[in-house]
Amino acid sequence: MTHDPDQHASLGAMYSDYFLDYASYVILERAVPHLLDGLKPVQRRILHSLEELDDGRYNKVANVVGNTMKYHPHGDQSIGDAMVQLGQKDLLIDTQGNWGNTLTGDGAAAPRYIEARLTKFGLEVLFNPKTTRWIPSYDGRNKEPLTLPVKFPLLLAQGVEGIAVGLACKILPHNFNELIEASIAVLRDESFSLVPDFPTGGIMDASDYRDGLRGGKIRVRARISTEKKGLLRITEIPFGTTTGALMESIVAAGEKGKIKIARIEDNTAATADILVHLPAGADPETTRDALFAFTDCELSISPNACVITDGKPQFMGISEILRRSTLQTKDLLRQELEIKLAELAEKWHFSSLEKIFIENRIYRDIEECETWEAVIKAIDDGLTPFKPLLKRDVTEEDIVKLTEIKIKRISKFDSFKADEEIKALEKAIDETNKNLKQLTKFAIRWFEELLRKYGKDKERRTEIASFERVDRVQVVAATETLYLDAKNGFAGYGLKKEEPVEKCSTIDDIISFTADGKMKIVKVAEKVFVGLRPLRVAVFRKDEDLIYSMIFRDGKDGPILAKRFTVGGITRDKEYDLTRGKPGSRVLYFAVHKTNEESSAQMLLVHLKSALRMRNLIRPLHFAEFGIKSRSSGGNLVTKHAIEKIVRAPKDYDPTAGA
Repeated sequence: MTHDPDQHASLGAMYSDYFLDYASYVILERAVPHLLDGLKPVQRRILHSLEELDDGRYNKVANVVGNTMKYHPHGDQSIGDAMVQLGQKDLLIDTQGNWGNTLTGDGAAAPRYIEARLTKFGLEVLFNPKTTRWIPSYDGRNKEPLTLPVKFPLLLAQGVEGIAVGLACKILPHNFNELIEASIAVLRDESFSLVPDFPTGGIMDASDYRDGLRGGKIRVRARISTEKKGLLRITEIPFGTTTGALMESIVAAGEKGKIKIARIEDNTAATADILVHLPAGADPETTRDALFAFTDCELSISPNACVITDGKPQFMGISEILRRSTLQTKDLLRQELEIKLAELAEKWHFSSLEKIFIENRIYRDIEECETWEAVIKAIDDGLTPFKPLLKRDVTEEDIVKLTEIKIKRISKFDSFKADEEIKALEKAIDETNKNLKQLTKFAIRWFEELLRKYGKDKERRTEIASFERVDRVQVVAATETLYLDAKNGFAGYGLKKEEPVEKCSTIDDIISFTADGKMKIVKVAEKVFVGLRPLRVAVFRKDEDLIYSMIFRDGKDGPILAKRFTVGGITRDKEYDLTRGKPGSRVLYFAVHKTNEESSAQMLLVHLKSALRMRNLIRPLHFAEFGIKSRSSGGNLVTKHAIEKIVRAPKDYDPTAGA
């Protein structure tokens, strides 16, 4: 490539211009499928090459790859990989040999060892040179299709994934039969609904699919059954993973203590078959929930439907893609009918001309002609009386074709057979005209015939269901014990010589309160700092609405305040001050309760330090007087005097006795 130094004013302008060209090329020519046929350029070129080589027999993939390189300028490796992906979808390419296994993730054999040809379905819906728009190949030596004239929502049937510059595309595969039924619904102006269907099966919650647009998501689960008390069997896996990756995630979760398993066994062949053996005492239902929570047995998939249309990428919902594909199929069928009608009319015209030419022995009029012009004129004059019987004018080209009829055909001409042939052509013309006038009905019959011929064994594989996300805290195996080193302010499941607090799991959080009025939530670990002089250290459970009661001194010599509060939303590893923030503040009393009734029932006796003119040194404090507020509340005044101690009031204490 030659570069004009005057074309760009600066290096930055050159970079910006060239990067935009590169980004546009990747988006339009490599990563994103075209709306009209649902194919990326490499896929389209592979299929065109397969059709070009098609003779009904299998072709070596290496030969197909080599032939495709006439159209695709990116090397054999990218073509081979794309062809294997197409073949594994089991829709357009009839494969032979080891094409890999999408369940296990095993790769295909080398291109020289595997073979392929187009399926009957692919031949029927993909190709028609008469309705194809052709463009020169990258080197100008050949012609390739701009898009294939696909008469089926291929993009939604196969699905596609691609990453470009600043743009990504992810369209999930849908069920073959459901797509045809939805196309028929579009033609009948009826409503329809589409959700994905995966070749790996599984169970899917598509309640937030959002028509495949950005922001939507679906959740897919493996199909897990309980064979017996200590054994779980996985027979279908989520789309987007493999049996190997799934087992690795299960083993990793077991090593981290999130689930309890004895061993795992893989018997996958044509279908997935993974056995999860449980240890003695393990609950199968809890373990199954834990598999969904901590392993690839449940995956969240985010679609991002993006297509090329009008020469640029556009985000478009699945329903709109299907509607446009259906209308395109209808238009292609119209074009094919119009082409067929023109061909039938032309065939009727020449068959009629031939019958007139032979039955009326017009060929004898040219016996004495000495020039070509005289021959043409003699035949034209002979046809003149019969021209009103024809549907168009007789051209010189028609007359030339009559002169090319062989004597053998003239001598064996059968007038009755010719009439039958013309009647058959007239019947076909009438039928084609009828189909054109009732194009919608014809398109519906086209889709119904596709369903009848190719819909067998293409029932939905992925079960549609609605399920809640498994609470990881509820199902994680509490295999550890939380210990507290109060002297040094550390906690963790690795401090086995210290004071045990409670059972915990490796994904729990710890909440701690310290004597200076600070609160912090940290991730559990073998050893983690929770603060000096901890008053309370416990496993933090978000679903527990605990009520905390606290009496604290505001600063070194400040008033005594009390409050009741809940923790609310928190940020991990952030330190929260539960006092008013003055230096020297100190917590004098701290308690936690599960219910408002328990918290309100607290009755304390506050003993004040003796001072001049003070008579009553013991004052009751009933927490029911204080409302439950947020953790940032400043508290209510208890006393401005110094406190000697705070004790619980006896059960028979009467606060009015000393009045």
